[in-house]
Amino acid sequence: MQTDVLIIGSGIAGAISALQLAKDSQRQITVLTLVEDALESNSRYAQGGIVGRGIQDSAKLLKEDIIKAGAGLSNPPAVDQLANLGPKLLEKILIDEIDVPFDRDDQGDLVFGLEAAHSKQRIIHVSDMTGKSIMTTLLNKLEEKSNVTLLRNHTAIDLITFPHHAVDPLKIYESPICLGAYTYNQNEKKVIRILANQTILATGGLGQIFQNTTNPTTSRGDGLAMAYRAGARILNAEYIQFHPTALYNPGPTRFLISEAVRGEGAVLLTPNGDSFIEKYAPEWKELAPRDVVARAIYWEMLHNDYPHVFLDISSIKKPGEIKNRFPQIYENCLKFNIDISSQPIPVVPAAHYFCGGVQVDLNGQSSIPGLYAIGEVSCTGVHGANRLASTSLLEGLVWGHQAAEHIRSLPNKNGFSEKDVPKWFSDNLRYEPDPALIQVDMASIRNLMWHYVGLIRNQYQINRAIRDLTNLRSEIENFYRKTLLSDGLIGLRNGIQAAQIVTHAASQNRTSRGAHYREDTKI
Repeated sequence: MQTDVLIIGSGIAGAISALQLAKDSQRQITVLTLVEDALESNSRYAQGGIVGRGIQDSAKLLKEDIIKAGAGLSNPPAVDQLANLGPKLLEKILIDEIDVPFDRDDQGDLVFGLEAAHSKQRIIHVSDMTGKSIMTTLLNKLEEKSNVTLLRNHTAIDLITFPHHAVDPLKIYESPICLGAYTYNQNEKKVIRILANQTILATGGLGQIFQNTTNPTTSRGDGLAMAYRAGARILNAEYIQFHPTALYNPGPTRFLISEAVRGEGAVLLTPNGDSFIEKYAPEWKELAPRDVVARAIYWEMLHNDYPHVFLDISSIKKPGEIKNRFPQIYENCLKFNIDISSQPIPVVPAAHYFCGGVQVDLNGQSSIPGLYAIGEVSCTGVHGANRLASTSLLEGLVWGHQAAEHIRSLPNKNGFSEKDVPKWFSDNLRYEPDPALIQVDMASIRNLMWHYVGLIRNQYQINRAIRDLTNLRSEIENFYRKTLLSDGLIGLRNGIQAAQIVTHAASQNRTSRGAHYREDTKI
């Protein structure tokens, strides 16, 4: 099929781009999501909120907080764009145009919350379901757009790029360009070529390559891996933000206990009931940047053989206040027989946010013409070495808008057609995709990354990870080349690719900074 713009991913960045592009009624937009429910993305699970412009706040103060949290690695022009344009677009699009029901006080004014490393109360929210509320509203608006097609249960396999996928061999003398993607239709079990004038990667993060993560199962590094194979420049891949407080429960995917809980005064305790954070962050304590708090918890668990620590809001707030402010957290914890209004919450760190990704400019353009990357899959440079809380939804909003506006300024044609692109070749595939084998290999990736390229790293562990991942990659690629496609197989191939990208970046950077913590910085 052919479309004007192909958007791979339906989180806040992809949805905002689609909504803005749809204003041009002559432009056809196709949005891919690899699950049935388009709501299923990292954006949905953003609990705490989104950065607005607080009372007695300014772009200058927000910029200072972002740069400080980013450990000095944040890209100044990108931070300027986020700090200046972000709150304006939030009001224009999310409040005025689509009417997200953000929490307000009795006078009808927005309620601003406080989160770690913010100098002002500037986080607006919808109780503890901000991401879900924003995405539900956005997707409902998209359903009304006749020039937007949403393809569910479609998994992007690889980007279509010239000269690599060109039928004409003389294209090798021309500059690279992205023309869409090969896509696997899970329902019909077939591959289709989707040709597009512009392609937007909005595939989210890669938390599922780690043993413990707050990310949904769709966050496998798909976009990162596809962009890397296409030759796009990748930046800051070593900076993985681990959230300090995820619910201690069975399984790799752990329910997030929002930073807003600590923003409301919750305290961290050992299983013995002792406070410990002041040893690691005497100034900020519980509101220290995420990398500091996550390592403090990790060290306490490691040195004292604790399976977890506790986060206690029950001794700070009244039960009614807790249930009203954090209804989703309250209900989810009850499923594990934990009443957060009367008892502490067992928590552990978990892989949460990818600060690096496909390098892009202020309009979301990658190093490959025709390819944009927005949201968590991209590296705008805003987050530097460590993301400031609640800036991710705002970044998705800003770059989703900027990418759409840039595309709308371009001619709506590129001169290519399906005769220029080869069909997907699958004649040599003879094995059925074995779910058990895929699960075992994915578990191996998660285990390697958690223990060797996790919160605290050293060169010996990283070298071990490189060797093991190289061997595993060889086995997976061999299996992939002979096996009929499935979403799980595509995800496994992307997962091992993403793991190698992160590990090699960690190996090359021998300086501890932000979320990349080296205990052997002198080596």
